[in-house]
Amino acid sequence: MKYEIKGDNLPIVICHLVEGESMITDSGAMSWMEPGMKMETISGGISKAFGRMFSGETIFQNRYTAENGDGMIAFASSFPGNIKAVEVKPGQEIVVQKSSFLAGTSDIEMSVFFNKKFSSGFFGGEGFIMTKIGGTGTVFLEIDGSAIEYDLLPGQQMIIDTGYLAMMDATCSIEIQSVKGIKNKLLGGEGFFNTVITGPGKIILQSMPISAVASSIIPFLPTGK
Repeated sequence: MKYEIKGDNLPIVICHLVEGESMITDSGAMSWMEPGMKMETISGGISKAFGRMFSGETIFQNRYTAENGDGMIAFASSFPGNIKAVEVKPGQEIVVQKSSFLAGTSDIEMSVFFNKKFSSGFFGGEGFIMTKIGGTGTVFLEIDGSAIEYDLLPGQQMIIDTGYLAMMDATCSIEIQSVKGIKNKLLGGEGFFNTVITGPGKIILQSMPISAVASSIIPFLPTGK
């Protein structure tokens, strides 16, 4: 499979498949494709379907396969930002925030990732249930705004505000940290908790999470009378 990412801050990934190659994606993510692509709706089993639902993904997925020759299919971002291609293989799994997964090659494996500490998801805003992606292949992630990458050393930490974490290597750990000081909590405007990621591993942060954009727009929306 060859691919090209186009579109600047409204990106789309165009995938060129040889006959027999397949892509999987959440339902509704396909933007356009050549007529030689065959679509199948799959669930991967009840447990995986419900796991995707709890992690914020769609219950069913679509598999697109190039038949009767090579085929082309495109997947567009649903929000201004970036599309990042990440390679996964055994021992190099990743964990992504809900709605980050856009598409991937057919040999990737998706499963539910539970934060080790319940409070890190319940209060931290990054989601108690996230998605772990392994197997072997290429994964395309949808990043809100600009993508900023850091390679954390063992024990190195990054403190992240709610919603800004898009991806981390499965070797990283995630937990909650309370903002210190009552005045900081109530008047600082940063909320009560931050998410703390500890290395080793790569993390990808996003500069414009859709949740932050929504919060900024709400005060300007007209109210009913």
